[in-house]
Amino acid sequence: MPENLKLEEIVEFANNPEPRCACVLLLDTSGSMSGEPINALNEGLRTFKENLNQDNLAKKIIEVAIITFDSDVKVVQDFVTAEQFQPPTLTAGGVTHTGSGINLALDMIQNRKSKYRANGISYYRPWVFMITDGEPYGEPDQIVERGAQRIKEEEARKGVAFFAVGND
Repeated sequence: MPENLKLEEIVEFANNPEPRCACVLLLDTSGSMSGEPINALNEGLRTFKENLNQDNLAKKIIEVAIITFDSDVKVVQDFVTAEQFQPPTLTAGGVTHTGSGINLALDMIQNRKSKYRANGISYYRPWVFMITDGEPYGEPDQIVERGAQRIKEEEARKGVAFFAVGND
């Protein structure tokens, strides 16, 4: 068994050899998202799940992970298929560590692509959807700059498609 592979992954990839598309939802849960914005984000996650599961191909190929960023950056949901995806209920608080979130999302994408390759699974260009209501705040500028540079590099070599949705 290849290193770093779990039995569940091997079984899943054997049961579903379809090409995959890793999708990271990178979500701002900082204090400025309190009230209506966080409610809309939670509703959007439920709608996202419903829409994914209405498409038979999407259910087989899309793998969703969720990272939230506020004063902490955390993986709320590791990669799962659309059928397994259960939208969490997010809460808001803290400052906006955008750069750390971006760096973690890109690291997760790289790790997932490695697992696909190790299992002989082809894949489409991964997606990162970042949803935020403002600018980075509360972390060193070099972390934000490194995240921005990595996005440029990954997009230039077609390693990821990065979509930012914001309301400033």
